[in-house]
Amino acid sequence: MATLITGGTGFIGAEIARILLGRGESDITLFDIRDSTQRFDDIADRVSVVRGDVAVFSHVLDAVRQSGADVVYHMGGMLSVPSDADPQAAFGANAMGTFHVLEASRMFGVERVLFPSSIGTYAEGMTEDHIDDLTLQRPRLFYGACKLFGENMGAFYRNKYGLDYRGIRYPPIVGPGVRSPGVTQYISWVIEESAKGNDFTIWAEPRTRAPVLYFKDAARAMVMLSEAPAERIKTINYLLAGVEPTPSAEDLAAMVRDKIPTANIDFQVDGEIQVLLDKMLKPIVDTNAQREWNWKPEYGLEEMVDDFLLELRENPQRYA
Repeated sequence: MATLITGGTGFIGAEIARILLGRGESDITLFDIRDSTQRFDDIADRVSVVRGDVAVFSHVLDAVRQSGADVVYHMGGMLSVPSDADPQAAFGANAMGTFHVLEASRMFGVERVLFPSSIGTYAEGMTEDHIDDLTLQRPRLFYGACKLFGENMGAFYRNKYGLDYRGIRYPPIVGPGVRSPGVTQYISWVIEESAKGNDFTIWAEPRTRAPVLYFKDAARAMVMLSEAPAERIKTINYLLAGVEPTPSAEDLAAMVRDKIPTANIDFQVDGEIQVLLDKMLKPIVDTNAQREWNWKPEYGLEEMVDDFLLELRENPQRYA
């Protein structure tokens, strides 16, 4: 089984590679605009790395053809805040990049494509007190618009060409070494900055409950979805709820203070961001993922914070 991971040098892509190697796979290619091995120094000699840009079709065509991929994990793209700051670049990376991966996969006979969408596809027009796989998707951010376009392109390729496309709508993902800004990035940064001995100000109200998923669970979920029998896949694009129960910003701060007694954490609410958080963040129901491919997270809030701090202690070179 040959595997290509776009965005493969990022922390989720690298973790997917670790999981696959741990399961005995050996033919793995990481495709990324960066060719740094920083995040996967422990497995760098066991994977191939190809530098390229998903926004450039010839780069994607070459990567899919040369890797001989049976499965493509399309993890490459721009995150929410950079996407809204530069919509043209985001369209190239997130919309055209996904089209390039799907079309190249069709052309070269890839069996399966896995796609990371986002709860950023939800915002306007939601009438219920929760989000599930049938909730109206009407994004407010350009990032969400591109992700929703990606989902619909994947469904088109599945229906028209028989490409086994499957996707996950991720909640905010938590992990060390994240540098790209985002409206919920305080979740990662409050842990990391406190571990470094730095003060940290959370810009959301203490009551704010943001669904969160640890990056190791995010990678494991994508592999689980890929390995699920085809006959079980009915929903196609799946929401994941992440840590249960959904922690508030104050719950998170309290947990960090418990693990790092010297942590100095306060709150200073950004009103504009809070409006966006209140629109987007509702409890997530991921029943379909549980039923169709037995999804269940391994990390609760305490396990997530403990492992995050362990990663920073044991592998600081990956997150510098």
